[in-house]
Amino acid sequence: MTVLHDVVNPATEELVASVPSLSLEEVDDAIARSRRAFGTWRHVSPGDRARLLRRFSALVDEHLEELAQLEVRNAGHTIGNARWEAGNVRDVLAYYSGAPERLLGHQIPVAGGLDVTFHEPLGVVGVIVPWNFPMPIAGWGFAPALAAGNTVVLKPAELTPLTAVRIAELGLEAGLPEDVFQVLTGKGSIVGERFVTHPDVAKVVFTGSTEVGSHVAEGCARQVKPVTLELGGKSANVVFADADLAKAAATAPYAVFDNAGQDCCARSRILVQRSVMDDFLAMLETAVLGVRVEDPTLDTSEMGPLISAGHRDSVAAYITESTNVVIRGSVPEGPGFWYPATVVVPSTEDDPLMQEETFGPIVAVMPFDDEADAVRLTNATPYGLSGSIWTRDVGRAIRVSRGIEAGNLSVNSHSSVRYWTPFGGFKKSGLGRELGPDALHAFTEVKNVFISTEG
Repeated sequence: MTVLHDVVNPATEELVASVPSLSLEEVDDAIARSRRAFGTWRHVSPGDRARLLRRFSALVDEHLEELAQLEVRNAGHTIGNARWEAGNVRDVLAYYSGAPERLLGHQIPVAGGLDVTFHEPLGVVGVIVPWNFPMPIAGWGFAPALAAGNTVVLKPAELTPLTAVRIAELGLEAGLPEDVFQVLTGKGSIVGERFVTHPDVAKVVFTGSTEVGSHVAEGCARQVKPVTLELGGKSANVVFADADLAKAAATAPYAVFDNAGQDCCARSRILVQRSVMDDFLAMLETAVLGVRVEDPTLDTSEMGPLISAGHRDSVAAYITESTNVVIRGSVPEGPGFWYPATVVVPSTEDDPLMQEETFGPIVAVMPFDDEADAVRLTNATPYGLSGSIWTRDVGRAIRVSRGIEAGNLSVNSHSSVRYWTPFGGFKKSGLGRELGPDALHAFTEVKNVFISTEG
């Protein structure tokens, strides 16, 4: 008997759909089919593979509004964000559709022959996707993997499987051969764990918590199986006294409250030079209270609900009677897993709100004294994923960028993720890089071949 899992709209608490929760036997069968499909897919000519991915990208574009509306119901994202996310899948597919013909090796000078290298596909790639950005993060894994000649089994989060299922259907419609790209719904303890332990899964790509990512890495290490990990973050938004304070304050809420703070890149710490702390907080209050928290189906909505009641409770637990809350927004009345945009000023840098990833719309603001102190505070967490630096001094921007231990930084902006540039973290924020021109190589093995010209 098929076990079903309910998908609930976070904004209305209404049932959206029920999807199968696969058994271990069903997962093993899917992996076996994927392994068989690899034997054919790897030999599809680069030009033909590229054309299929371009067609896949075009179909995603044709169904962009459908996918976006589905994500609003599936994950509670604002419709504006959901349209961008579907567009990102389209763009990542289009970008990597140019890769098959450009998967170049090298000719290396040697004596007595010809030495060349090849980038060989790995085989079956398991992609494990979180619930916070179901569409883009799926695309970051499956698009380059398919372009490199691998087959893919993808596990969406239990809470948000619907867009992944639909995208896989579009892949088949685009002409991808059967079983080359499969979406397997179900529990992480069954589906995701089997990706880690199954000997025919050649690589695992995991995005999620650092705790679970460590478990995935440990399991893959037992088989010497490569893994890409994109994990937690506690990113800092560093504002120096010489910055454009008005712009820094006006944009700061969107760097942390976008997707209701459910973003590993969220700038959930704002470090402000002490001499302008009061001025910045006054400007920040106006900006925070101006964030539109409303029905995510509305074009004007800027922040939606949290993903579930349980997650809302875990976020709320960070605010206690002793927390110094200086700004708090409002939320809609009625059903939905809403939590207000909240700004706190902790008394110490060891406060959990300065150290732990709350994964909700809470931001901690703390002063710093000088450039060295800003770098020290920024680095004083186990994470190193993203961050922003606000200053008019170009030399300072470069020095601080080099001093901060993070994989993705923005100066006088909050942009971190572009599909044509690399993305990933330092320290406990992960291993490896996604996106950009080099991500393709993470889905291949380099083979060196020497051909003797003597005798």
